[in-house]
Amino acid sequence: MASSRDRQRKLAREKLDRQLARRAAATRRRRQIQAGVGAALILVLVVAGSAWALGAFDSDSKQNTAAEETCLWTPQDATANTNLKDVGTPATKDLPTDGTRAMTVTTNQGAPITAELSLTNSPCAAASIAHLASRSFYDNTKCHEITTEGALHCGDPSGTGLGGPTYSFYDEEVPTVPSASPSASPAPGQPPTYPKGTVAMVSNPPGSNGSQFLIFFKDFTTADPKYPVIGRVTGGLDVVEKIGALPTVDNGTGAKVKPSTDVTIQSLTVGEPVTGAAPSASGAPASSPSAG
Repeated sequence: MASSRDRQRKLAREKLDRQLARRAAATRRRRQIQAGVGAALILVLVVAGSAWALGAFDSDSKQNTAAEETCLWTPQDATANTNLKDVGTPATKDLPTDGTRAMTVTTNQGAPITAELSLTNSPCAAASIAHLASRSFYDNTKCHEITTEGALHCGDPSGTGLGGPTYSFYDEEVPTVPSASPSASPAPGQPPTYPKGTVAMVSNPPGSNGSQFLIFFKDFTTADPKYPVIGRVTGGLDVVEKIGALPTVDNGTGAKVKPSTDVTIQSLTVGEPVTGAAPSASGAPASSPSAG
């Protein structure tokens, strides 16, 4: 029969074994938890790294800005061309691209000339003219040419054909020539390239548009269109025709295209966008009592 001391030792040993077992179990649980947390952290880091590599954390505003960009304005050096005038640059995003804007040109030659600028076909040209008009860029400037093509040439404050703002923009709506009409004469039933009343941009060199524009007072057909159509006259075409009939004199370069009487733009304004049908790509003028 075991002595009382032996029984005490046995109980103490059993107690110690139970404590050691609990400690071992606790240690195993702690290690399992730590291992799980570590694995989860590693997984998070892997996923985050993959997402970063794929651009998931790129700024939404950057992506949206790129998506909303409508027009690009190319800076022009005013120190290299002193005919340029700095009046800032139009916005590049959130520009209207549907409908029309009304342009009103008041000259010293009679009633105002009104036109519709196409936001659908030429949103950048319309944005540029609206911006320049808001800065009074065109006010008290001269239409310095009556071109041999049958158009009034305006929009250059310097009157040299080299002036404009300190930015340029690309062509938008240049007419296409049917392959069946390789000559300058229109085919039977074929409309002219630039019908009377067309409003178009003009630049030197072509494709570097700024502020200069043409208003055609007679039909013009060409096998090599280079003027982007931006709209059409809606009123006052008789005034444009009257100006087109003025005698011309040498402009100083040997070209007899300068109006003998000054044609001054007293003001040029552009209205707010109006959603609706845009002018046709041909720029044909709308019917109106004063449209000639």
